[in-house]
Amino acid sequence: MTVELLVVGAGPTGLSIALQAHHHGARVRVVERRPETFRPSSALILHPRTLEVLRPPGVTDALLELANTAPRVDLHLDTHVTATALTDLALPDTAFAHLSLIRQTDVEAVLTRALEGRGVPVGRGTELLAAEDRGKSARAVLRSSHGVETLRCPYVAGCDGPDSVVRNCAGVGWRGRPYAEEVVLAKLEANGMPSGAGAQVFAGRQGLLLFLFPLGEQATWRLLATRASAGDTRGSVGQPGAVVPEAELQRLLSDAGTDAWIERLAWSARVPLRCGIARRFRRGRLFVAGDAAHNYSPATGQGMNAGIQDAVNLGWKLAFAASGPANGPTSGFDADVLLDSYDGERRAAAYRRLLLTHTSFWAEASTGRLPSWLRAVAAPWAAPVVPALLGRRRLVAEAVRLISQLRVHYRRSALSVEGTPPLRGAPRPGDRLPDAAVSTGGPPEELHGLLARPGVHPLLQRDALPPADALAADRVTVLRLSNSPGRGWVAVRPDGHVGFRCGAADPAGLAGWLSLIGAAPSPPVRP
Repeated sequence: MTVELLVVGAGPTGLSIALQAHHHGARVRVVERRPETFRPSSALILHPRTLEVLRPPGVTDALLELANTAPRVDLHLDTHVTATALTDLALPDTAFAHLSLIRQTDVEAVLTRALEGRGVPVGRGTELLAAEDRGKSARAVLRSSHGVETLRCPYVAGCDGPDSVVRNCAGVGWRGRPYAEEVVLAKLEANGMPSGAGAQVFAGRQGLLLFLFPLGEQATWRLLATRASAGDTRGSVGQPGAVVPEAELQRLLSDAGTDAWIERLAWSARVPLRCGIARRFRRGRLFVAGDAAHNYSPATGQGMNAGIQDAVNLGWKLAFAASGPANGPTSGFDADVLLDSYDGERRAAAYRRLLLTHTSFWAEASTGRLPSWLRAVAAPWAAPVVPALLGRRRLVAEAVRLISQLRVHYRRSALSVEGTPPLRGAPRPGDRLPDAAVSTGGPPEELHGLLARPGVHPLLQRDALPPADALAADRVTVLRLSNSPGRGWVAVRPDGHVGFRCGAADPAGLAGWLSLIGAAPSPPVRP
């Protein structure tokens, strides 16, 4: 089989890129250095925006079947305990108004099954030795139990973690630094925990928030804590390293103020941390995404979610570039403009996310005097007002909206185009398209549900003239919203962001935008 995209790494990012690219017509191969399918889960949460972007490839329902979508959390601040449920948030513009606790292992299993069902198996036990941009193609050298092979294909996506071989082969630099703190992970059975308890969060003076999640992977409880780094440099940044002795874990529990004690320790590891970002996400035909492109602290649960959102942004662009109208000399399509937008859009988003996670991690985990004082003294003093704050649904919803990247936009992207005349009162080009109840002539339906199919979706207001040329494009599905008065058009990208809008019929503007992204009708063949 001819391969148009080689994906290196079968974590959530790599699997999502492969799924998104295949969903849009690309021929994909996935390789993974690890021979085994199971590894300890490090990520534990999927945000609403991540569930949205995974909906079109058809995996969201399978993920939700394995997730806890109504997580209960007990927040321990000194002697104060505040119980809350992170469900039914005041987020009317998404179908997923909740946080979802799910093990990374389960996310990978769902994505892997989806790919295999589409005829794209994961090539485990296959290591990338080298990757090179050759101008008109990429060259990759792979080693497996069958020997060494050389593969040539249009594009290589490096989703191979913090020590990315693809990033190193591309000569892409790194800007960042290690944290003075590290994460401790463990799976354990604990006595002294309330029966049927949900997640437990303890604020402590010595660098921590300590979390206990009832996730049931090898043991009932998952412990996650932060502490000053032990200085042991074994293991890769962001990956499980040296074992943590049971006595140290018990001391963490005791210092956090819980009476629980460890009955059985199934697994433990310390995880070195760093924050940083690659200096570029693309070099020629080589791309990096997920942990290969950016590293964050665990604060606000960004790692897996950011990688999947990278993947959905990049996957359709690689598919359009590989099989778009580039072969048509009069198409006006420039694949480099489309592919450069990945770096411009996602690196800017990564910088903003880096600021969010770094600030949050400083507040919740830094061992400095000020954050330690805030957790040990100020937080317990303010504990009585926490229930009132959590009871303000809109306030909580705005925090979730920020954390889950529902506000991410690409307004400065070359792919965000305003037509003539501009359309007022609609999302701007580059913005995420909110979900809403719409009608296309029948009973009301979820807008995002109507968009859960491959390609680009021009949305026509009730009285808008149809864009005739767009109807002939294979990658374009036009929908008329009969409950939206006006004559405007809004064209939605495959990742759910608005790409083009206009207040009245602008066929030339829409055709130009479709050509820009590689979705325009193929030019007629001249006799």
